[in-house]
Amino acid sequence: MPTENLPTRFADYIRQIIADPSLESGVENILAAFRLLPLKKNDFLVQEGAVCPYFCYIESGILQHFIVLDEEKTTYLALRNSVTSSLNSFLFEKPSRKSIKAISDCKLWVINLNDFKGLINNNKAFSQFYYNVIEKQICLIDDYRIDLLTLTPEERYKKLLANDPALLQEVPLHYLASFLGISSRHMSRIRKNIK
Repeated sequence: MPTENLPTRFADYIRQIIADPSLESGVENILAAFRLLPLKKNDFLVQEGAVCPYFCYIESGILQHFIVLDEEKTTYLALRNSVTSSLNSFLFEKPSRKSIKAISDCKLWVINLNDFKGLINNNKAFSQFYYNVIEKQICLIDDYRIDLLTLTPEERYKKLLANDPALLQEVPLHYLASFLGISSRHMSRIRKNIK
């Protein structure tokens, strides 16, 4: 696939995550290994029980990671200009424990496992990119878990408002409430009291 058809936003994201100009020569090969996958609202990247076929960069749209217990529980919201996957399923080709669904129309750049492994093994820029992404995600997950245990719902909402104000405008209330671990009704009260 010619790289001139790939978005410059994706290339810029890769360069930002790598943060090493000496690896610039590997960026074009990374871009060439990904292909466009548009998803319409409510389309799935993967459904629980299936193997996740892709690691992806989100150029536009929002992907909801969720599980279904007594009701749908949002575990993560993947936004534009980020990467996502059901990673355990993708890397080890085993059934996903969660579903990933588009909650708005999405434009994704995806790579399959074989091409992903080829880049990891043969492209130093991609290896560095992947390492840096995983390191960043582990830190975010750690902070999120601590916040769930130490902050009140109101404090979690205020932190989200301070760190990701666009999220509050782009994501429907019930997804945010589920992600923050509170009921939609409680979320509505919090939003009224904080405005």
